[in-house]
Amino acid sequence: MKRLLELVKKHPRYGYRLVWALLRAEGFKINRKRIYRLWRQEGLKVSVKRYKKRRLGTSANGIVRHRATHPDQVWAWDFVHDRTEDGRPLKFLSIVDEFTRECLALEVRRSFKSVDVIDVLRELFLIRGVPEHIRSDNGPEFIARTIGSWLGAAQVKTLYISPGSPWENGYAESFHSRVRDELLDSELFTCLAEAKMLSTRWRLEYNHRRPHSSLGYVAPAVYAASRSGSSVGASPLSAPRTEKRKEVILS
Repeated sequence: MKRLLELVKKHPRYGYRLVWALLRAEGFKINRKRIYRLWRQEGLKVSVKRYKKRRLGTSANGIVRHRATHPDQVWAWDFVHDRTEDGRPLKFLSIVDEFTRECLALEVRRSFKSVDVIDVLRELFLIRGVPEHIRSDNGPEFIARTIGSWLGAAQVKTLYISPGSPWENGYAESFHSRVRDELLDSELFTCLAEAKMLSTRWRLEYNHRRPHSSLGYVAPAVYAASRSGSSVGASPLSAPRTEKRKEVILS
């Protein structure tokens, strides 16, 4: 019970299933139904969210018609916004592998230019490898000619969703709801440096420790390792790397 309450205090937005998965990962042999009984007994609960119904998008570039079937086949990227305590803006760039659900990048700056986005991608491509596709909305940062040309030269196909259809980029939307709920709404950032530190810490927690319900309650990095059969970050199932792609990334 003590450890249960400690985890609830540490992760106030986690439900009993996620807390049960964390306890199981720590070696506790406990039934999920018992966790539920203890949860009710202590009066623990997560506030209920209400979601408006949306109509399913029809774009050929959406997640329904173009679904990832292996690691590094489709990455999703988007921006989410917040502010520091003094009211100055913060802009977070997130990149997620749609198959493994790993958060590959969660970069925060006051603002992003096309060259800044390319710098993040270049570093990620060198570390992780080059994806086959990258999905996004039609925001000015993503449709910029500079970024489009750079991705084209790296042989990365872009999947732009229909305007006004965020559900077609559903993995990015779902991930951002977690970022908003568990990080941005829970932390007061006093400065940019603190935002960078806390977002990095949260990303590592999300990838390596946070159970993900759609992955059978294992962390994304654990799931990725089980699928690839190698160290996390190396994805042998992704598209072959050509010399031309390497030259573009390094240039």
